[in-house]
Amino acid sequence: MKKIVDYRKLLGVTEAAELQELKSTYRSLMKSWHPDKFQDSEESKLNAEEKSKTIIEAYHFLVSIAPETRNQSFAEYTLTTTTSAITDFEYKAQVLRVEFADGNAYEYFDVPRAVYIKLVNADSPGRFARRHIYNEYVYRSLSKLVASA
Repeated sequence: MKKIVDYRKLLGVTEAAELQELKSTYRSLMKSWHPDKFQDSEESKLNAEEKSKTIIEAYHFLVSIAPETRNQSFAEYTLTTTTSAITDFEYKAQVLRVEFADGNAYEYFDVPRAVYIKLVNADSPGRFARRHIYNEYVYRSLSKLVASA
């Protein structure tokens, strides 16, 4: 997904970046782009505010999809995907959002449109998702967006 790639470029990290590396990179970028450092002109201060907001968004997003974050909540994820029924799902720009009866919701990234169409047409969307979506695509919890680093 372009969003993931763009955020990794912005922070200058690789796909294998661990939470501690994300955190230190984030902190150093925020030190460089903090709006208080740009008091010389209003325009530069506004640019720094925009850049810092983008850095914050990128950091939180990458933390939410990091393998360590997913490992922390894997038991809950497995319980939800194996025992809870799908109540709703939505597809937009290769992102599949799935809501479950237990109140949890997850986003799956880079899901091809063909897979989404098969999900819609499946006799049992839950069974189809367990076989072809849940363990195949990068996901993040929408219920718990940030793990501790």
